[in-house]
Amino acid sequence: MVKTLTSIRDASWFQNLVTGVILLAGVLVGAETYAGLATRFATGFSVMNNLILAIFVAEIVVKVGAEGRKPWRYFLDPWNIFDFAIVAVCFLPFDASGAAVLRLARLLRVLKLVRALPRLQVLVAALLKSIPSMGYVSLLLFLLFYVYAVAGTMFFGANDPIHFGDLQVSLLSLFRAVTLEDWTDLMYIQMQGCAAYGYGGNEALCTASTASPILGSAYFVSFVLVGTMVILNLFVGVIMNGMDEAKAELEAEAARDAMPSLDQELADTSSALADLAVQVQRLRDLARHDALSAK
Repeated sequence: MVKTLTSIRDASWFQNLVTGVILLAGVLVGAETYAGLATRFATGFSVMNNLILAIFVAEIVVKVGAEGRKPWRYFLDPWNIFDFAIVAVCFLPFDASGAAVLRLARLLRVLKLVRALPRLQVLVAALLKSIPSMGYVSLLLFLLFYVYAVAGTMFFGANDPIHFGDLQVSLLSLFRAVTLEDWTDLMYIQMQGCAAYGYGGNEALCTASTASPILGSAYFVSFVLVGTMVILNLFVGVIMNGMDEAKAELEAEAARDAMPSLDQELADTSSALADLAVQVQRLRDLARHDALSAK
């Protein structure tokens, strides 16, 4: 029985079936967002959702059964725990008020696609491995934001109270600038003064227009260069390094899986020793026969 379940678990058709069901679940959860379709085909959607849930349950049963007398080994894989949690949520006793949670649980089933596609697993693993290093890069980015926000509030607060009136607004404005979303407008307001640029319709707020062409251009160009071109690229570098580590671990795991088990190695060694013993016996018989012939 265990061998049958193992062969099913490792079969490509089984993996393809699960992947197809995950895609179908994604299509259904998207179709249910249309009120007309959800009302017209409510029965069909319910049947399909129950069928998909049954297939996911069968997948768990097959994988747990394939572990034989050690079913707890199924939960040693974090991805298996993720799959089990998504399926288990669908069995919680929701009432009418919990319908939104149930829909969310159905939506999370689409994330099982990450488990079904190894390449996606590498990407997710790379992101998880990058979190510690990304924390330090984020701290460095925050320090850059804080320094520039304080300076911006000091230099441009009077001229541009909408974008640099206080520290928290300055931080939001810098976030806008680092995403390169109309950051030049912020710069031109400081270079030309709020009375000449950017305050159309908000003239009442422009009470101390001050043009700072050199300071405004130097401030924003330096911030965009450092914040966007340097620090944000550090995030890319950290993620790429995490991806290399994830690929190396995946290859090492695949190599371990390809290696024969201890029982298989013992069986192969025993078979080799038995063949060697047969050959030794043949040599002895041949030597004995030659000795008798010589007499």
